[in-house]
Amino acid sequence: MLERYPGNPILESIKSHPWEAKAVFNPAAICLKGKIYLIYRAMSEDNISSLGYARFALNGYTLEERLDKPIYSPCETFEIRTEKNGGNLCNVGCEDPRLTIIGNKIFMCYTAATDTTDTRIALTSINKKDFLAKRWNWSKPILISPPGIGDKNGCVIPLRGWRYAFFHRIYPGIWIDIRPTIKFKEEEWITGRLWIKPRENFYDSRKIGIAGSPLKIKEGWVLIYHGISEEDKKYRLWAALLDKNDPRKMLCRLEKPILEPEKKYEIEGQVNNVVFSCGAVIAEEKLLVYYGGGDSVIGLASCDIKELIRCLT
Repeated sequence: MLERYPGNPILESIKSHPWEAKAVFNPAAICLKGKIYLIYRAMSEDNISSLGYARFALNGYTLEERLDKPIYSPCETFEIRTEKNGGNLCNVGCEDPRLTIIGNKIFMCYTAATDTTDTRIALTSINKKDFLAKRWNWSKPILISPPGIGDKNGCVIPLRGWRYAFFHRIYPGIWIDIRPTIKFKEEEWITGRLWIKPRENFYDSRKIGIAGSPLKIKEGWVLIYHGISEEDKKYRLWAALLDKNDPRKMLCRLEKPILEPEKKYEIEGQVNNVVFSCGAVIAEEKLLVYYGGGDSVIGLASCDIKELIRCLT
């Protein structure tokens, strides 16, 4: 259902920038003031992930600005490499961001990875004015998922009645937690319950996780998610529609993927056979899905939003 932009990939690594010399992938996306902003995962040659910035026109593919330095870098103990593992260059840092605009702030959940513990979900925020002015005054990040449990693919959306839904992925499915506040006390964690499971005999049979933050439309919340097949281990993108008042109620879940690895930049990369999204926007009557191809580059795929809604309702 999604149609790739013919000029893909729209972003690739820049070898002269050490912080993003190895790969750029898995971007979050928001639309502000008639522009589309990506915050993307950038990886150095020693496998440390920071977050980069790019601004696109409303058509989704015309690049207007890309910064030569990261806008968010690992600095907390829960996202840096220790000396204990010596030459082991496992992935560490700030991975796979998801963005949500709530009031005058942009909230960002991301996967915090270190070499000594399981991955956990971190939360930070920035004022919209600071973001638009490129003043990177991010709040001090906090961990919001419990210790000792590998967790990732986190995001938050606001609900009516001053409630918030947190989505996250504890293997093998998507969890959801409805909370009365977006603030966390010390050692207070998201939990909730297992909400969407993999499906036997489908190409999302092994494990699943959200793509970007669900997008609100009048019919409900559009959720794009990734699913991995037990059969061929490929990462594909899927779509579902959630109830507008209670996103724990799933109204529709498509039986076929909306994007799967087909192009060389998706089939070959750091990880082969991967299309993996952390963000999408609705602009000019189109759903624009930004995704990582092969964990190495960034692509764009789109469809008519009305056509997708027709399939989901």
